[in-house]
Amino acid sequence: MDVLSSRVLIHPRDHEVSTAFYRDVLGLAIEREFPGGTRFFAGGGSIEVVGTGEAGPGPDVNLFLQVRDLPATLAELAGRGVEPVREARREPWGTDEAWIADPDGLRIVLVEVPEDHPLRRDKR
Repeated sequence: MDVLSSRVLIHPRDHEVSTAFYRDVLGLAIEREFPGGTRFFAGGGSIEVVGTGEAGPGPDVNLFLQVRDLPATLAELAGRGVEPVREARREPWGTDEAWIADPDGLRIVLVEVPEDHPLRRDKR
């Protein structure tokens, strides 16, 4: 298989509410807009809020977003009314993680790779 690009598709219950959450609350840049959907830039991938869904997200699927500074990100989001589903903590594998959720309850894992972690490539 030769993968040329990838993205996560989210089919929200309320398209306008979810689009506003990813655009205005998380502050993600719009990569592309089209009839029935919006694609957001998310680092090395994309998040596409498209159409509508009925079932909502399952508990076994999470959106993983690596951030540069987890405490600053959580403070910024708190200023926009976002409360963590789980507070930040150091995981046994060495990353710092906190959980938030989108309007449909999709868990978003916010991750900071500490400076001394072997995965850290960018030292900023």
